[in-house]
Amino acid sequence: MKKYILAILLAGSGSLFSCKEAFLDRPSQNGPTLDTYYTTAAQVNAATGLLYNTIWYEWQDKAYHAIGEVLSGNMYTGDPKYNTFLNFTVQSTDEQVSRSWYAFYKVAGNATVLIQTFEQKKGQVSDPSFLNQGIAEARFMRAMAYFYLARVFGDVPIVTDPVALAASGDYQVPRYVQKDVLRFVLEDLQYAEQNLPDAPYQAGRVTKYSAKGLMSKVYLYQGDYTNAKAKAGEVIASNKFSLADYGTMFTSSKANNNTESLIALQWMAAGGYAVGNPIQAYCGPSPLLKPTTGAGWSAVIPSIDLLNAYESGDKRRKWSVMEHGFTRNDWTNVNFPSGFKYDTTWTSSNDDALKIKTPTRSNALKYIVGPGSNGENVNGTSTDICTYLLRYADLLLIYAEATIGTGTSTSDAAAVEAFNKVHTRAGLSPVTSITKDQVLKERRVELAFEGDYWFDIQRQGFEKAKQILAKQERGTYTGSGIASMKTTITSASQLYLPIPQAETVSNPKLLEPAVPFYK
Repeated sequence: MKKYILAILLAGSGSLFSCKEAFLDRPSQNGPTLDTYYTTAAQVNAATGLLYNTIWYEWQDKAYHAIGEVLSGNMYTGDPKYNTFLNFTVQSTDEQVSRSWYAFYKVAGNATVLIQTFEQKKGQVSDPSFLNQGIAEARFMRAMAYFYLARVFGDVPIVTDPVALAASGDYQVPRYVQKDVLRFVLEDLQYAEQNLPDAPYQAGRVTKYSAKGLMSKVYLYQGDYTNAKAKAGEVIASNKFSLADYGTMFTSSKANNNTESLIALQWMAAGGYAVGNPIQAYCGPSPLLKPTTGAGWSAVIPSIDLLNAYESGDKRRKWSVMEHGFTRNDWTNVNFPSGFKYDTTWTSSNDDALKIKTPTRSNALKYIVGPGSNGENVNGTSTDICTYLLRYADLLLIYAEATIGTGTSTSDAAAVEAFNKVHTRAGLSPVTSITKDQVLKERRVELAFEGDYWFDIQRQGFEKAKQILAKQERGTYTGSGIASMKTTITSASQLYLPIPQAETVSNPKLLEPAVPFYK
């Protein structure tokens, strides 16, 4: 390990700006050494703050929706940046494949450098508790990155010393079997659970309950229902979380880090590209955003199949989707001086420019804060709204599903209560028993456009995934009906993305069979 603090040499992480979100500030770059820096909690916190923001950007920008939503059938696209995910023609040269790989390893690598640096520093201070907390925070974020890697790519390399690897010039690292990658993730989370505080020391920071929650999700993905239920149960029993206002938390940065949020990426519109949240630029409608921000490309929009998944009376449809008749009086611009109106009554492309012309007559509403007329910070394509990676509603549904376990249904009171908390918030009537299919459907509509549904399909296994996908309507509306599009997968390998070609060229070991990480 070099003496100069490698944690501030975060490759490609870019500069951040001073603002109210102090923990996103970048530490000084005036050449501090390990002997003189990381002597206070504030210095450690400034370094770990970077793990919540820009180093995730290459994934968050477009791959977030391409993988979690387009691949899963929740969103339709005609945009070439996403289109291969619609029809399962993703190649190793695909831009979103390489951007995801790059982002996840950048997060993992930066976190690992911080872990190593803080471990070295512990011998130089009298009370290393603030360093242990920093290590726990970095190990948590490394776990999150490897959890994504394992779900997106399957068998992947684990790099425990990126500095030594870079210094060696030998990048011939093997892929490790997915189950070992997930074990590595759980070991990081177990450390985080033991060393993170009960409550966030700054808004948006992860806690031991964030670690418990993510462990629950990892266990669910593995099919370990006993541990998934136990960890979700610990979060529920803590009484530290509650369901928030669904519509507000996805349309206003003022609701960031609310009572429902366990893990969220933090963004700053003022920082611009790679520092602000860009989602509304790709998902929002042009008449609302283009005159003010130059954005609103409707590149990914709700699929017909997802729209059909909402049952009658489910308020999440109007909280998650813009359709004809949707209005926001506080979203004003030159096109809508009296408030925004979503109007799809067009008959040709020459109709009024204020009409909405998307192929499914809808736009996603989640993460759309508007043109900035209502006090939201909007800077070109960037906003302040956080990206939720784990919500309390998710934990409630994990608890319900894990209680069912390998069965098909349950009337267990605690599981039904957990399910009903989510279900009734949406304005639906409570139920007295639940099936696994019910829970999976609930997860789909509850977490729509949050980059998650693909992993719910994937973890069902190839045959079940094939059946789910084959039934989906991935087409578009026409003047007289639907231009139907059906697709499915033919190989279990399609449950994962290919490793980027640039990586396999430089490291041919990635083309070899995966090996165990643990001996």
